[in-house]
Amino acid sequence: MTSALHTSALQSLPLLARGKVRDNYSVGTDRILMVASDRISAFDVIMGEPIPGKGALLTQMALFWFELLKDIVPNHLTGDEPVSAVSAAERAQVEGRSMLVKKLKPLPVEAVVRGYLAGSGWKEYQHNGEVCGVKLPADLKNASKLPEPIFTPATKAEMGDHDENISFDKMVGIIGLDLAVRVRDVSIQLYKAAADYALTKGIIIADTKFEFGLDEQGTLTLMDEVLTPDSSRFWPSEGYEAAFQAGANPPSYDKQFLRDWLEQAQVNGQPWDKTAPSPALPAEVIEHTAAKYREALTRLTGPGA
Repeated sequence: MTSALHTSALQSLPLLARGKVRDNYSVGTDRILMVASDRISAFDVIMGEPIPGKGALLTQMALFWFELLKDIVPNHLTGDEPVSAVSAAERAQVEGRSMLVKKLKPLPVEAVVRGYLAGSGWKEYQHNGEVCGVKLPADLKNASKLPEPIFTPATKAEMGDHDENISFDKMVGIIGLDLAVRVRDVSIQLYKAAADYALTKGIIIADTKFEFGLDEQGTLTLMDEVLTPDSSRFWPSEGYEAAFQAGANPPSYDKQFLRDWLEQAQVNGQPWDKTAPSPALPAEVIEHTAAKYREALTRLTGPGA
């Protein structure tokens, strides 16, 4: 396996921003090179150790979904080869883990669709019977399948902060009614198409987060990454029913194993307080997490379940 890339360092292009996972570089005036590093974050803290192969897996998965869903909404891919944007000496940092995409005006809201009740949605439901202002039936349990997928937007947080769930009305106040309705309708359409496909591969997509931008003509465009374990809750369908009946979280393809380890990790004899720096990850946690990402990609893109 190629060596892990914690942080890219391209000299031939100006750095625009470093996110939790991606390093974005400006290519001319109208394109961005998105390099998916092998960084991993949990509890909004970036771990000191990378997960080898993670950036390439995320990129392959996002490209797979962009292709599958391209007839629903335009996406940000340019079709250009990412390595064409960098010097020969920098190709190794870019190859297999990058996308060369259109520069868009990002919408300041995240488009979250939930088909199942989990995570922050389950917490909110227990409190008031709704999620982001959407009233739900009274008898739902943790990991219940919802009667219909629901759209529950969030505002984008600054690095290190948590995204904040908001109501649809609040989203309308931020981006206007017409755009809010389009984002909601397209997001639900994308989720349904992806969830139906994933089920044929033995994966339940419990919820996911989409990001959109506008091009110069004002065309709504799907951007960033899409339907990966970093932005979605993936459950293997064969473990779902038993966990649901037991009231437990179903086994997942995301970072849950890492989070569980961090919950019991100690720093200087004390439980880790979930602020940087993170505890050093043991080799088994790194390998188990990498294996989960590999398995999700293999199942989704391989022959049927």
